[in-house]
Amino acid sequence: MEIVFVTVIGAGLGGLIRYLIPGRQNYGIALLPAIGAAAAVAVWALLVWLGWPFDGGWIWTVSITAATAASVIVALALPRARDAADAHRLHELTGGRL
Repeated sequence: MEIVFVTVIGAGLGGLIRYLIPGRQNYGIALLPAIGAAAAVAVWALLVWLGWPFDGGWIWTVSITAATAASVIVALALPRARDAADAHRLHELTGGRL
């Protein structure tokens, strides 16, 4: 049952980060919550598989930190990459006139 809670918390943090970091016009509304949820559940499952107790505090801390870090990394990297790709594609489509 705790895996459901950590998934919801990860998605919530991803949704919060969407509105805290500028550049959200470059990706969809559900991307960062999905990234946060996926990171949280993946780290949680890995740590449980490694033998960490699911009722301990460290598994929560590590899982929520991983969700936050993954969401922040995507929120910072994706707008830059998208802007560069858009500029390159515009240059290709216009034949270098713009």
